[in-house]
Amino acid sequence: MSTSPKTGDAYLLYHSIGQYEGKKDDMAAGLADFCDVWGAANGDQWGDVLGKRQEFIDLWAELIHAPKGTVTTTESVTTGLMSVIGALPEGTLRGKRVLVAEDGFPSLHFLLTGLAKRFEFTLTTVPIRQGGNWVEAEDIISEWDETVAVALLTWVSSTSSHRLDIPQLVAHGREMGTIIGVDLTQAAGLLPYDVTAPKVDFALSTSLKWMCGTPGAGMIYMDHDLLLRCEPELRGWFSQDNPFSWDLDKFKFADDARRLDSGTPSSVSALASLPAMRWRMAQDSDKIAAHNRKLTGLLQEGLEDMGLILASPTNPDERGGSLMVNLPDSLPAAEVVAALREQAIFMDNRSQILRMSPGVLTTEDGVIRTLKALREIVQPAESRTAVATL
Repeated sequence: MSTSPKTGDAYLLYHSIGQYEGKKDDMAAGLADFCDVWGAANGDQWGDVLGKRQEFIDLWAELIHAPKGTVTTTESVTTGLMSVIGALPEGTLRGKRVLVAEDGFPSLHFLLTGLAKRFEFTLTTVPIRQGGNWVEAEDIISEWDETVAVALLTWVSSTSSHRLDIPQLVAHGREMGTIIGVDLTQAAGLLPYDVTAPKVDFALSTSLKWMCGTPGAGMIYMDHDLLLRCEPELRGWFSQDNPFSWDLDKFKFADDARRLDSGTPSSVSALASLPAMRWRMAQDSDKIAAHNRKLTGLLQEGLEDMGLILASPTNPDERGGSLMVNLPDSLPAAEVVAALREQAIFMDNRSQILRMSPGVLTTEDGVIRTLKALREIVQPAESRTAVATL
């Protein structure tokens, strides 16, 4: 007697939007609480809302081992990077280079391309080798000399799941005197990360993906030594130690990450993500990572057995929590994704690359079901190709 698949058993989209059991109810309760507070005619709103925003900040700091006063909120990783660039000491970038890799998130590249003329820097994009799927660490190092003022490293690539050797790259960057930032987005909440070991100058992330939060709930970490040298262009009453200091001639930046704030902080996204943050910090991190590692191992074995070529490192120690695979041109990836969706199997694609990321809801049975469905799509196509060539 067959049984229906468990809801979420083949949910493989943790590289996009993370889910966990009870998320909907947690979010509904959190937002209902916000509505109760914000809709009460009593003047008590800000104490509650700003307190919960601070809890969100504190939980992020705990996750990435950030010292007190070095984390604040931002709308997205892109706006966070804009805040960092606009805060750097005058002349930091002038006549220098900013270094990024081709497999970094495109939105950040778009931003830096637009800022290069204004801040008078040259943007250097390290390319993916011909036939490769990610940028190699040695290629980044080969482009990284004393002319690089800022290097933005992508810890885990969203298109290949390749994981950079951050300690190796930071060690090189320190010798070059570079300000070093890391985009943590594609593995934060799944793999452990410590912004102090090795010490980086800033880090950015969102509360989506493995963090299971909502859009608009980004975070900026900045090392305290750099913070004190920064005077952000984007500033406002919340950039001060006391936001209610309204003497127009006595503006003074806070001596911590609050100086990266500006006007009245956008708090709803942080409050909506707070239940997921609380859930995540209550979990066994090793157990979550081991579950992902087991399921990506099953996926890898099945995909390779079908003759499909991975677009991710074959060594699990060299990747994040996702597995990417190249589909032949005879199988339009978007059509494959749509066909699998009809069977309650959820993944996505970038061009001809399928992206699969199993998380806490995903089960071993769900992965087996995914592989079976994918095999039925791939192998008949192979058979048709073989017949056509006879």
